[in-house]
Amino acid sequence: MFSGIIEAQSSIIETLTEANDLQKVVRIFVERPSAFNDLKIGDSVCVNGVCLTIEKFDLEKIQFCLGSETLLILGHHFAQWKKNKLNLERSLKFGDRVHGHLVTGHVDSLGEIIKSYQDGECWQIVFKVSESHKKSFWKKGSVCLNGVSLTVNDVQDDLISVCLIPETIQATNLAKYLPGEFLTVESDYLAKAYFQFKVNQS
Repeated sequence: MFSGIIEAQSSIIETLTEANDLQKVVRIFVERPSAFNDLKIGDSVCVNGVCLTIEKFDLEKIQFCLGSETLLILGHHFAQWKKNKLNLERSLKFGDRVHGHLVTGHVDSLGEIIKSYQDGECWQIVFKVSESHKKSFWKKGSVCLNGVSLTVNDVQDDLISVCLIPETIQATNLAKYLPGEFLTVESDYLAKAYFQFKVNQS
């Protein structure tokens, strides 16, 4: 589990694509942030909103494997990972304060940016979600975009609005994404649990 509070931004150093009869996988090698000094093989790291497992690491880089399901969800959005820096967050520790909201790193879908613009010291983003996904959002609810915990400012059918404060602009890659590009979207974990409960009850 994660909190959606980004600890560092980092870049992909190298990608390696492998395929066999069963599936295609992509391994990425990400520049290791200096503050990530407690890593272990098997640890979870939220990378642009996606929970990935550390396969290997050294002083310079961290290796992750993206399986077929992850690649299917990311689609062409994965090309943007190599263009912009990635948002990184290590998993939560028991006893730590949770400053965002509970994030699993299990991305629901991609959201297309419709508007992205500066608004005084802040930054406004309006993104579009799928018809089947829009029920998971409401005004003042929580959403995770590219691994960043945000509050929903407004909902107009399938258009969701969020506002980035100056700290979020500085600490994350969100303001670098342009209209027509895509962000990973994870709706509130409790909302998903509620809707699944309602489905099971019907």
